[in-house]
Amino acid sequence: MAEKVHFNAHDKKEYPPMHTVEHVINGAMVKLFGTGRSVGTHIERMKSRMDFSVDWEPTDEDAQRLEDEVNAVLMQDLPVTFEVTTQAEASKYGVDLSRIPEDASQAVRIAKVGDYDTCLCIGDHVASTKECGRMVLYSHDYLPEKHRWRIRFKLEGEDPSYSID
Repeated sequence: MAEKVHFNAHDKKEYPPMHTVEHVINGAMVKLFGTGRSVGTHIERMKSRMDFSVDWEPTDEDAQRLEDEVNAVLMQDLPVTFEVTTQAEASKYGVDLSRIPEDASQAVRIAKVGDYDTCLCIGDHVASTKECGRMVLYSHDYLPEKHRWRIRFKLEGEDPSYSID
């Protein structure tokens, strides 16, 4: 008989299209600009923001490049899949284990957006990136004293069957 897996408590109900886009944006930032994953996020249904640690002042062209890359990935209709493993085994996937609390369960769930992005996550996601619609990066700013690039974005045309009742 299979053993029941227990994850840490998760008290947030994500809007799956926006949460999945968060993964794609993180992957795009790593691939396009060589940054780490976001250092701060606020993901909501209507609009969201993400902060990245960068050592240059991003331009409007950088923001457009990011938006174009994310939308190209979304339109690829990539599957969003999951694998449950242990913390010890998770390192073979190249995921960052540094944010896991010391008292966390040994079981972890790895979320994969096709072969584009892989990370630890127990949140809600769409089944395929095409269900996210289109990401619109509507503003961005840079705080040089904090080396922080903040992007603000929303979705258009996401699958209407998703709700957060």
